[in-house]
Amino acid sequence: MVSSKFKERFEKFIASSVKPLASIGITPNAVTILGLIASITSAWFYINWEANSLMLPIAASLILVSGFIDAIDGVLARTSGMTTRFGGFLDSVSDRYSDAVVLSAIVAADLCRMEWGLAAIVGSLMVSYARARAEAAGVKMAAVGIAERAERMIFLALVTYGAYFNLELLRWGIVILAIIVQVTVLQRAYHFYRAVDMG
Repeated sequence: MVSSKFKERFEKFIASSVKPLASIGITPNAVTILGLIASITSAWFYINWEANSLMLPIAASLILVSGFIDAIDGVLARTSGMTTRFGGFLDSVSDRYSDAVVLSAIVAADLCRMEWGLAAIVGSLMVSYARARAEAAGVKMAAVGIAERAERMIFLALVTYGAYFNLELLRWGIVILAIIVQVTVLQRAYHFYRAVDMG
C-alpha cells in the first residue's frame, strides 16, 4: 500500500521486522493471499453494512490492513531471498482482485451510484494496466500520477470512515475516486508518450 514516493524508505524501516517471518515458515505468497482475504472480508462488510452501521468503519479498517499486508509481502520476498517471478505475478493479480472486489461490493451495496462505481472500478484497473504496459515497454511508471494504489486505498478508507456519520461522504468519495483514476491514466499515457516519442 506504500506509495512509490516513500517505498524505499518504508522498506528499510520495516525490513528488520519482516525478515523473521521467513524463519517461522511464512512465505511472501502466503502474505499476498492473506491481503486478498482481508480485502474480500472488507467487501463482505460493505455488502452487509445495513445490518449494522459499524460495519462501515470495520470495512475501512480492513482496507488499510489489506494495504499494509500488501506492502510487506515484497519486503519479505527480498529480505529472505524468496523473490520469484510467480510471486510478482501473484501479487499483481491479487492487487487487481482486491481493488475490484471492494469497489464492486460498494456498488452492490448501493453505497454509490452505479455509473460512478463502475467508472472507479474500470479506472482503477486501467491505472495498473497503464503502468504494467508501459514498464513492459521499458518506461518506468513509479510515482507517475495523482492516484497510485496507496493513495486510492487510503482515500477510500477515509471516506468510508466518514460514511459512518454521513453516507454522502462515501457516495461523493466514489465520484472523486472515479475522476482521479481517469486523470491518473491520462497522466501515465502522457508520460509514456513523452518518454517514447519525445524522449
